[in-house]
Amino acid sequence: MITRRTDLAPDQEFTWIDVRELDKDDISVLTDEFMISSELLADIMDADEQSRIEKEDDYTVIICRLPSSEEDEDNPLERTSIPLGMLLFPDKVITVCRGDSVVIDDFARHRFRQCPVSTKEGFVISILGRAALVYIRLLKYINRQKDLVEEQLHKSIMNYELIQLLQIQKSLVYLTTGLTDNEVLLEKLQKTPLFHLNNEDEAEFLEDSITDNKQAIAMANIYSDILTGTMDAFASVIGNNMNVIMKRLTVISLSLMFPTFVTGFFGMNVLIPGTDSPWAWLFLLGFCILAALIGSYIISDRKNRSLIRANLGEKRKRGKKERTPSEIKYLRRKKEVLEGED
Repeated sequence: MITRRTDLAPDQEFTWIDVRELDKDDISVLTDEFMISSELLADIMDADEQSRIEKEDDYTVIICRLPSSEEDEDNPLERTSIPLGMLLFPDKVITVCRGDSVVIDDFARHRFRQCPVSTKEGFVISILGRAALVYIRLLKYINRQKDLVEEQLHKSIMNYELIQLLQIQKSLVYLTTGLTDNEVLLEKLQKTPLFHLNNEDEAEFLEDSITDNKQAIAMANIYSDILTGTMDAFASVIGNNMNVIMKRLTVISLSLMFPTFVTGFFGMNVLIPGTDSPWAWLFLLGFCILAALIGSYIISDRKNRSLIRANLGEKRKRGKKERTPSEIKYLRRKKEVLEGED
């Protein structure tokens, strides 16, 4: 879809040609009317294209990465970035995007403030600055969703929540990659002779865009590190729960060996006292149950836990007796402070 826009600002000096969600007719118009090479359009349509700036015969090409507005119904928490091509002609700017983005939609609907969109160069840095703000907003949304998934994981560890964490991790990787590419592009715009700013306001806006982009990168790295630690912690919890379950099953299996030993002993073809009594099976049953209980207590960790608790109690008692005068003074001061607050 190709749309011509000249209402970005009252003193707009160029024509903005908005091209989104290309089809074959749009590609034919771009190649025939505006003389844009098909190789360049193929690069812009490539989902893995990196940000860069280069000079063609009649125009300057700037490719950046914007957060995508497309949501996958199967993976609602997975967000990606898509390339945006900005072609700077002497009297117009053509933006070419393979899909749709919130950044372009904000400019099309005039949802922006204090952006230098009067000139071509100002419009370019306005898109990059707006992209950084949208990245920050999207990262905060992803972090909130991560907190909600963590709350669900504290209640019950299911595969669905773990898959959601994996989707969030993939989204952070995609967004961090797009932000890193844009950071390199923003630094090039400050130094390259192919891009000239018109006034100090545009230079200051470019500096602010670089700062916002660096802030978004720092946020993405922090959220990614926290998420990695969270997933490692839950993986350890799952492994620990599995070890506990296997330990209980092992204890049950070993406990059943004691009654098996007793019944096997009484099943031998030898004379055993009490076999002629009609109540011998009750004695044998009770003895098997008693052997199973005693064996499970011996091989379980309850005995060890009681010993550990007893040792801890002795250490606490010793600790109370061996408190130093400085510790006693600190505890008294803390008690006074708490009483004063009450």
